[in-house]
This record gives sequence, C-alpha cells and structure tokens, in this order.
Amino acid sequence: MKIDWAALGSVFGVSLLATVLLVGLFTLGIMGLSRQEAATAQGGSAALARTGAYACFALCAAAVAYGIFLIVT
Repeated sequence: MKIDWAALGSVFGVSLLATVLLVGLFTLGIMGLSRQEAATAQGGSAALARTGAYACFALCAAAVAYGIFLIVT
C-alpha cells in the first residue's frame, strides 16, 4: 500500500483553510447581529449590520450546500 503524502497534505491544507474561513465568516455574522442589537438598544438603526450578518450566514449556507453537493455527486 502506497500513500500519496502530497495529496494527503493538499487535502489537509484545503480542509483547514476552508474550516477557518467558514468559522470566521460565521463569527462575522454573529458579530453583525450583536452590533445590530446594541444599536437598537441605543435607539439607532443598524440595517447595514443586519444585512451584512445575513449575507455572512447566506455565504455559510452556500458553502455547506456546495460541500454536500460535492460529496453527493
């Protein structure tokens, strides 16, 4: 049995990068929602923060859906 270490390292690197990016994007969405709540509590409007948070969550969902698509096909 021969292990292709270069391919294994490549898969590991891409998986690590995708995980860090996805978690970072989700974190930005959570931060956007918390800033929207803080602005609302102070009597202001934070439509941009809410829109950005929803965009981050939509990108996370799209990345997960693409991953599932790659696995299924």
